[in-house]
Amino acid sequence: MRRYDAAKKPFDLTECLCKPCPTERKSPLNLRLWAMLALMCSLVSLAVGTSFAKSLFPALGAEGTTAYRLFFAMLMLMAVFRPWRRKWVWADALPLGLYGVTLGVMNLLFYSAIKTIPFGVAIAIEFTGPLAVAVWTSKKASDWLWVVLAVLGLGLLLPWPWTQQTTALDPQGMALALAAGICWALYIVFGQRVALRYGGMATPMGMLAAALVVVPIGVGHAGSALLNPQWLVAGLAVALLSSAIPYALEMFALNHLPKNTFSILLSLEPAVGALAGWLVLAEHLSLLQGLAIALVMVASMGTAWSAGRSAPTSA
Repeated sequence: MRRYDAAKKPFDLTECLCKPCPTERKSPLNLRLWAMLALMCSLVSLAVGTSFAKSLFPALGAEGTTAYRLFFAMLMLMAVFRPWRRKWVWADALPLGLYGVTLGVMNLLFYSAIKTIPFGVAIAIEFTGPLAVAVWTSKKASDWLWVVLAVLGLGLLLPWPWTQQTTALDPQGMALALAAGICWALYIVFGQRVALRYGGMATPMGMLAAALVVVPIGVGHAGSALLNPQWLVAGLAVALLSSAIPYALEMFALNHLPKNTFSILLSLEPAVGALAGWLVLAEHLSLLQGLAIALVMVASMGTAWSAGRSAPTSA
């Protein structure tokens, strides 16, 4: 079983779904409630931002839209963290490059997936990445129950003979979402390493590497359309809604919520995505697709709950 040097503690879903967070401490009840509200607002902002991004695909494609998101997010993170204040050496390029390239490819694959499959379904499929890492690093045999639930959920999305042709999902879109989940799993592994080594500076430098990989692809696909002021403003809105605002709200929530509570609430993302897809993009899910999303969410919540139970209680 793969081992992680980070913290020498049980690996939980919070480590997978977000950046590593500071040592847990109890916050007042009203502050925890505000933190829960902040996290839910983060999910809504991300879902609305991604749904809005999908509406740009006819003009810019998934490649151009992803380039916008990563480029503007990189500029925002650079302005906040100012990584140029630190002395960097060439030896830093490989770990930060692996982290950033994985992040960029993950975003590009996910945006490419939602071109042809519903937003909520794509999130559910992508969630298999962090779920796999969380279970793989767990020492509890009972956690394989959550794997079974996730596999059942994915199985319901496959084009079985009894599936109606009108509700069958595009195989290529499903494959892209699954590939994005694999990249998410790698992002977790690389992200833990650079976070331990570089702290908060890993975030802007990783985003820089992601932009360096994806922006040329976006330019090659969308061309001069990326310089259109109308699309520039739309791209900035995508970066704000999908990256900057969720990141700020999640950092606040991480500081005031127990890890397992944070992870369980974050597991609602597929449902929030499905709702945003319905409201913003008029995407409709079949009963089986809705059940599949629910199974993956339960698997995610179960993994977080299990990790919370197994975490050390001593200070």
